[in-house]
Amino acid sequence: MALSSNEEPEEAPIPTKRLRWATQRVKGKSGSRKRGSIINRLHHRGSQNEKKRDSGGGESLGTDLGTVAEEPEETKPSEEEDNDRDKQGPRTGLPLKHYRRNKIRTAKYTPISFVPKNLWYQFHNIANVYFLFLIILAFFSIFGASNPGLNAVPLIVIVFITAVKDAIEDYRRTVLDNELNNSPVHRLVDWNNVNVSTDDISLWRRFKKACTRGIISTWKKFGKNKEVPGKEYAERAMDEPRESFETRATRRASAFSAHSQGASFEAGDEIQMTPVPSPLPRPDGLEVPEHDRPKTAFSYEGESAPASKNFGSLINPDLPVTGKPRFHQDYWKNVQVGDFVRLYNDDQIPADVVILSTSDPDGACYVETKNLDGETNLKVRHALRSGRKIKHAKDCERTEFTIESEPPQANIYQYSAVARWNQHPTGEDMAEPISINNLLLRGCNLRNTDWVLGVVIFTGFDTKIMMNAGITPSKRSRISRELNWNVIYNFIILLVMCLVSGLVQGITWAQGNNSLDFFEFGSIGGSPALDGFITFWAAVILFQNLVPISLYISLEIIKTCQAFFIYSDVDMYYDKLDYPCTPKSWNISDDLGQIEYIFSDKTGTLTQNVMEFKKATVNGVPYGEAYTEAQAGMQKRLGIDVEKEGARVREEIAQARVKMLLDLRKIHDNPYLHDEDLTFIAPDFVSDLAGESGLEQQQANDQFMLALALCHTVISETIPGDPPKIEFKAQSPDEAALVATARDVGYTVLGNSEEGIRLNIQGQDRSYKVLNTLEFNSTRKRMSAIIRMPDNKIILFCKGADSMIYSRLKPGEQPELRKVTAEHLEMFAREGLRTLCIAQKELGEEEYQRWNRDHELASAAITDREEKLEAVSDIIERDLTLLGGTAIEDRLQEGVPDTIALLAEAGIKLWVLTGDKVETAINIGFSCNLLNNDMELIVFKIDDEQVATAEAELEQHLKTFGITGSDEELKAARKSHHAPAPTHAIVIDGESLKLVLDPQLRQRFLLLCKQCKSVLCCRVSPAQKAAVVQMVKNGLDVMTLSIGDGANDVAMIQEADIGVGIAGEEGRQAVMSSDYAIGQFRYLQRLVLVHGRWSYRRVAETIANFFYKNIVWTFTIFWYQIFCDFDMTYLYDYTYILLFNLAFTSLPFIFIGVLDQDVSDKVSLAVPQLYRRGIERKEWTQPKFWLYMLDGLYQSVVCFFVAWLLFRVAGFVTSNGLGLDDRERFGVYVGPAALVVINLYILLNTYRWDWLIVLLVAISVLLVWFWTGVYSAFESSEYFYKAAAETFSQASFWAVTSLSVILSLLPRFAIKFVQKVYFPYDIDIVREQVRQGKFDYLNKVDESDDTVSKESSTTSSDVPKPSKHTYYPSIDEDQRPIYPPSVAATATTHNARSQTGSDGTDFTRHRQSLDQTPLDVPTVRPSFDRARPSFDRMRMSMDRIRPSFEASNDFTSAALLTRLESTQSFGPVRSRRTDVSSDLR
Repeated sequence: MALSSNEEPEEAPIPTKRLRWATQRVKGKSGSRKRGSIINRLHHRGSQNEKKRDSGGGESLGTDLGTVAEEPEETKPSEEEDNDRDKQGPRTGLPLKHYRRNKIRTAKYTPISFVPKNLWYQFHNIANVYFLFLIILAFFSIFGASNPGLNAVPLIVIVFITAVKDAIEDYRRTVLDNELNNSPVHRLVDWNNVNVSTDDISLWRRFKKACTRGIISTWKKFGKNKEVPGKEYAERAMDEPRESFETRATRRASAFSAHSQGASFEAGDEIQMTPVPSPLPRPDGLEVPEHDRPKTAFSYEGESAPASKNFGSLINPDLPVTGKPRFHQDYWKNVQVGDFVRLYNDDQIPADVVILSTSDPDGACYVETKNLDGETNLKVRHALRSGRKIKHAKDCERTEFTIESEPPQANIYQYSAVARWNQHPTGEDMAEPISINNLLLRGCNLRNTDWVLGVVIFTGFDTKIMMNAGITPSKRSRISRELNWNVIYNFIILLVMCLVSGLVQGITWAQGNNSLDFFEFGSIGGSPALDGFITFWAAVILFQNLVPISLYISLEIIKTCQAFFIYSDVDMYYDKLDYPCTPKSWNISDDLGQIEYIFSDKTGTLTQNVMEFKKATVNGVPYGEAYTEAQAGMQKRLGIDVEKEGARVREEIAQARVKMLLDLRKIHDNPYLHDEDLTFIAPDFVSDLAGESGLEQQQANDQFMLALALCHTVISETIPGDPPKIEFKAQSPDEAALVATARDVGYTVLGNSEEGIRLNIQGQDRSYKVLNTLEFNSTRKRMSAIIRMPDNKIILFCKGADSMIYSRLKPGEQPELRKVTAEHLEMFAREGLRTLCIAQKELGEEEYQRWNRDHELASAAITDREEKLEAVSDIIERDLTLLGGTAIEDRLQEGVPDTIALLAEAGIKLWVLTGDKVETAINIGFSCNLLNNDMELIVFKIDDEQVATAEAELEQHLKTFGITGSDEELKAARKSHHAPAPTHAIVIDGESLKLVLDPQLRQRFLLLCKQCKSVLCCRVSPAQKAAVVQMVKNGLDVMTLSIGDGANDVAMIQEADIGVGIAGEEGRQAVMSSDYAIGQFRYLQRLVLVHGRWSYRRVAETIANFFYKNIVWTFTIFWYQIFCDFDMTYLYDYTYILLFNLAFTSLPFIFIGVLDQDVSDKVSLAVPQLYRRGIERKEWTQPKFWLYMLDGLYQSVVCFFVAWLLFRVAGFVTSNGLGLDDRERFGVYVGPAALVVINLYILLNTYRWDWLIVLLVAISVLLVWFWTGVYSAFESSEYFYKAAAETFSQASFWAVTSLSVILSLLPRFAIKFVQKVYFPYDIDIVREQVRQGKFDYLNKVDESDDTVSKESSTTSSDVPKPSKHTYYPSIDEDQRPIYPPSVAATATTHNARSQTGSDGTDFTRHRQSLDQTPLDVPTVRPSFDRARPSFDRMRMSMDRIRPSFEASNDFTSAALLTRLESTQSFGPVRSRRTDVSSDLR
């Protein structure tokens, strides 16, 4: 392109050959000095590789910021002159707008606020407030507490332990915050940033900084100087709970790079801003090796960059250059709005930055957004056209512009601003729009780009990543929430007991003439009313165990142990990632045992998100051999033995692979072809490419592969080696799979150059000029590349969803090819493959130039730029010629079908919420057993987007089930937990979901979904996922679990009762926000059906028994008060009361909550129906609570009154005549008996009687007698002295103990016997079968960690091999350039209900030439007459299956595609173009 007359020619940066750092830097100042000395010694060489990274000044060298002074080499004007360079006089005051700092704090506390803030949070717990109140009461001796200090110990211990735990967690956050805030960045310093003021620091901030400095200095004096945890800790911390994803350390190991120092360069534009290579000890000096350096797509070989049109420049050449500003290493926390920053390859972005210029002549750069949205695929961003001349510090000093920006907002896909400046020397006011494509977001990483220079627009909590950083909500388990009611019930019982005590005591004093008058020295209160009041509070202290603080301590211990056992389960350990199941929330393990609904993402959760090119159709000829999960699923439903069939087919595929590799190497010994990477197994394609089926098919195959190699936005990177390897980084794993297949068959993308894109085609290097790239978006569902071919022709290549391509084909042409290709695509989609179409169009020179002018106008538009670009792109993408189609497999994860089937047997309903389109979701639904051919699919697709239409369709479907959606039906639905009949399934897209989630329709839609076996919500946003989860959770009052692996799943993970994140090989934002993190979906079955069921039953049994034991203990004291006029006399020695929960009963209760096991883990998985008891929430119910309370009340009566009856007639004496009828001795008769009863009761309620539980119960029982004997042997026990010796020697003591135990436990034993023999639960029957040996076979199977059933989990590859796309993430389909399959119904099977116009009975035989055969082409036997096992298998399967969803015209069936003409055409294209052109102008 020609330069405009008023623009000076700009020299392009000289390409620098650079090598990534290959050595580990020596840390500290000595290492910096060593590198500095090496660089200075060699500086005289003066090679381009040693030029400075910064411009206009030196660079601080080393890791200690600012340790090397930088002397400017120009005479600098005074500061006053510099500040007044705009000739406006001295400035005073502060900026009008105060921007937030870039320092991030995700920690809750600071050293100043920790103690008060932590106490404030802890005493939000009502139980802590209650126990604090009791402690305060106990300090008043009037209420009869014997040792108030001792009473305070349990609460102090709990508060202290919790505070320490919180401090440790918060310290970890603080360490990560400091690591991030102190990360290095190159920032322009020594210049006047008019957006901020360095003097505007509040007094509070100064105070905090002074405190922090004081604490740090004190710590250094008294503590050891420990090295701050580095990268290893930071990477582990990615899995810490409730962290901001800002705290993840993804920077390279060597964060600070040393740079050469030297003289200032005057030839500013010639300074290449790339790091110097790492000094390597080579014999030939410090030359960078040419042959083995990694090459990126931006390795430009030419001397100059392509010229560009003049879009103005932000530089004001009239401003003086002081030479003072320079780029200096600084901390992230010091970055401010308006700062210029310079970023290098692999750097993390410190703030939201508008890109001004990049190392690419076209201003492009690539970012990885893993930290932002969980995706590792690269995204393209572009520099402002007006900023591409800004490359050095002196250029930044000359800039003069303003940015009018929208306020901070959380949408990471949208941004709008305008840069305005006065163009010099013309004086013209100019503006350039800034969109999200010009913005680098904080937390992203720069990739495949040497450098970027930008200006900071948002900092700190104003950045998009921080506005999206939702903290995981604090979740409490359902039992814990219901426990509040039980605690309230006990409060009420306690209140009644205290009220009775106070009333009786007051009335007794008021009566007079009773024993109180003779044995008490007057009343404490002085009046009956006051005496009763004091007795009330004394009773609160005495009966406080009725609401025990020990229950909360025990539950914390139990749930911590349960979390540890979940973490330690080797059967949930994913060795590929070295990742165990990691609990994030330790207090909700019991909720795992009550899950009724699971909401799952699809891509990356059910599937591996590993895209493999499997099949293609070119010029009507199908190619490719594969055996997919969906195909195996179909054959399984037909009764075929898929294990034998799969083995046979894989053998065929292995033979075909060998033949294809031999044939490929005959054509060309491709050095970039690696045998293990080949996924497209089609020897007949290679034969046709060699010309065996004629010239026409050879040319078609060649053009098809050329289209795959040219129509993309992939970046290629050459990995040195022998042979070399080329890897592709793309915005979508689908796209990388297409380009990788082109590489494997000889059409290799080598990279970009100033000529365009460089290909190696069967050994010959060719360059193709890329004129325009029309990128994919969710509306267009296609992408195009306009290429100037070597013969100077201009060809547009387009790929996208089949419906989009078919609607843009040239009307009236290729009717036969369209029909056959549509049938092939349909078969591919039925196999569960993701399909898309490839087409092309030849453009005339004049037509292209005319369109390109419109395109440039649309690109420069300030308002509605996206809409205008889409309209212009739509014009050129018409009248296309169909080339063929592709089919890519997104393979299911191992064990997914088995896991889903097992969960369904357990009564759990699984819904799929995905961003994929409807057809893809249906294919996966069949593959993983969610759908089957006997189901009728209810497809919701409301075209007019009217609530009334949605309501009418809802009513129609509700009639099918005979319901209306009333409130009474909802109440019934909330009580019913039965799985629906497998007769119906619902499929709904995002637009329709938006309508049915309307408050008027939500209830009816929910009831309709409850009647269906499976629900698939497609094309849904993250917010809609969360809304669906909320609708089910609140509407049906059920326990829900959400599982996903990407950032778009975070909302539903946080909304569900349990959130599970899959720790894939991509970003871990879902893991960060989850409650449990697992490596694979299949581990969910063990997490839920084994650990979840165990935890729920254990916790429920523990709580019930805990309330029971406190009733027994407290009411024995209460019964005693009857005989002492409720004066709150202690029945037991005070040590009994203290040790009751701490020692005498603690171990068995903790055991039952941690280790009790009704059946083994293998039996739990073999009989998943056992889980249904948890879904129905029968382990913890209010009737069970009251039954245990009544049982405790009965046993307290037995334990007290059996002893009382013994002493009622007459007292006993010891051998030396001492009486045993005093309070302390009578307490020994009652207390140990009650404790023996309680411990044996626990043993009776325990399922697993092994040596450990028997030992613990025995220890607890013996400990009571042991303590009584030891403690009473000392005179310090006062009235308790020799109580053990005197009571244990009496036969009556052992008789009372034995009789109390038998009478107390007899009813419970009898009830258990009757229930298990005559009314057994499922678990009782299964336990009996285990005893009979019916499950012994489970112990004989040698199962490895990752064993999965081969019945339904088959692989589509012939041999296991490492995937070449394992680093790709789970991507939202809205952002995916390649669209998934759009074919679901079959055109080749008969379906009387078909609305697509296809009777399903026609079978079109392939003809030699599908549309026209050139006369000069000799007739050769077509390649598609050869045996095609995969093709024939699929034909046979399709002819035998009659899916009900074929009836819907919402799917793009082959028949529909065949009839689909260019519906996007509106008449003459020229007139349409004229209209758009006029709009743009």
